[in-house]
Amino acid sequence: MGALCGLFGASKQAYYQHVDDNIKSLALCRFIIEFAQDIRGKSAAIGGEKLWVMYNQYFGKDYSIGRDAFLKVLKQHNLMLKAPKRSCRTTDSTHGLPTYPNLIKDLTINRSNQVWVSDITYIRLREDEFCFLSLITDAYDHEIVGAYVGPTLAAIHTIEALKQSYKNRSIQQGDSLIHHSDRGVQYASFGYINELRQKGIRISMTQNGDPKENAIAERVNGILKKEFLNQYSFQTIEQVRQAVQEAVTFYNTKRPHRSLDMLTPEQAYGKTGLIKKRWRSYKDKYRDPCPQ
Repeated sequence: MGALCGLFGASKQAYYQHVDDNIKSLALCRFIIEFAQDIRGKSAAIGGEKLWVMYNQYFGKDYSIGRDAFLKVLKQHNLMLKAPKRSCRTTDSTHGLPTYPNLIKDLTINRSNQVWVSDITYIRLREDEFCFLSLITDAYDHEIVGAYVGPTLAAIHTIEALKQSYKNRSIQQGDSLIHHSDRGVQYASFGYINELRQKGIRISMTQNGDPKENAIAERVNGILKKEFLNQYSFQTIEQVRQAVQEAVTFYNTKRPHRSLDMLTPEQAYGKTGLIKKRWRSYKDKYRDPCPQ
């Protein structure tokens, strides 16, 4: 060993020190990997810098490491977060078409076919392609009364969801139905507005970009995607349409809702009066002067 060290101009002491340093480095690397995997098991999307802060707080100064060195270990072992996939904007309210006031802001909804709420969401198709799901939901019983998947954001596809809703609920003139949506170009288009007016449906729109102004529609979109659709990798729009049809059927007929006293939308349809919720909103507390 002494001869070998001499060839490279190093002492045996330096050699053993180098071995010790390697072992220490490997141990530190293992600490980082296991710590990161443990935390990611609890919070899958926590960022690398936050992990570094947590690591140093947990292990203390004896095993501390700089941020860049820590992130390098994560990168070498594929523990960095993947860049988010490209999303898709579905609402364009800068169209210059006529818009309408919010008619449901302070309205008490106490029957089916009193208010329908509408929204559009995107569904990923292959890697960076999208198709678009237009939904119409009854704000009282939360039944999805219209759903149509189109290849583009053109208003004709949104109108298809509206026509489907007419068939499912047999809406007639004089039903005093309000249609509520955001101010997107699809809902403000002449074709969509004309469809509503022909049925005598009153038109209501959000007044700003706050999702709370169309909360039920936003919530239904989220449920369908999170609970039913996001688990699939779709290749064709036909696959999406089949999955949406199955999801809507399950949602309407099988899935209990906390906002409907654990009834399904199908069971809640046709009831009147306020339905007991299994949760209480701030709006409910404000309206009830003597909460129980």
